[in-house]
Amino acid sequence: MLAVAAPRMTPAGWTLRAVVSAHAVAIAGQPVFAGMYLTGDYAGLSLHSAGADVVTSIGYLQVIVAIVVWVRLRQAWPFLATSAVVAAETVQYFAGLDGALWLHLPLGVTTVVAVVVQFIDVWRRPLLRQGAADA
Repeated sequence: MLAVAAPRMTPAGWTLRAVVSAHAVAIAGQPVFAGMYLTGDYAGLSLHSAGADVVTSIGYLQVIVAIVVWVRLRQAWPFLATSAVVAAETVQYFAGLDGALWLHLPLGVTTVVAVVVQFIDVWRRPLLRQGAADA
């Protein structure tokens, strides 16, 4: 009797995991930097601003990787989830620049939670080509 090998995670899946992981690490620093600023350490504002650029850049990179996952693995959910998070991050970015803290703070909490949920989701299940997982 021949044993059938289990489908293996693809490079696109591993790349998405890596980018989502980097996104989670970067976004986790944002509340820390904001807290530094709010407690009187004005260097925290510069760190928060630089962190916003990093988080936003990683988010846009994640969109590209999610498109690759959609095309190569025929899984749209990473793209849809990433698009929602990146849209919220973009609104939050500009709300922060505009000083609209009434929007910036709650949206910040929401985006941190969303990225952590994505992190858990991409590590919880293997990203296989649709059809390979069903075979």
